[in-house]
Amino acid sequence: MTKLLLNVIGTIALILGIVGIFVPLLPTTPFLLLASACYVRSSTRMNNLLIGNRHLGPYLVAIQTGQGIPLRSKIVAIVMLWASLAFSAWYVPLSWVRPLLLIPGIGVTWYLLKMKTAGKETNRPPSA
Repeated sequence: MTKLLLNVIGTIALILGIVGIFVPLLPTTPFLLLASACYVRSSTRMNNLLIGNRHLGPYLVAIQTGQGIPLRSKIVAIVMLWASLAFSAWYVPLSWVRPLLLIPGIGVTWYLLKMKTAGKETNRPPSA
């Protein structure tokens, strides 16, 4: 029963993590790490699929092993974050909401800048 619950939570976290790639206020990394943690305890197969994924795997492994986030990923994340926040601020009809958008923007930017920057070897997909 516990394994089933962990699989469900891991799958929901994985879906939210993938959606978070495209939605700026939804954090990607914590959901992917939660998915990996759930799968480690419940399904070796699902964890291997996640870690072996050519897009998410190297990113997760680098964070889990303490190597950090690749510089290119940091730059893309920060640029996309602020572009989407600017777009949201432009189109939000409530003026009092606009300053509130700064809170997650500053928080996520601070988090990314404080994270260790990985070397070039982290950008490569894992060997077969």
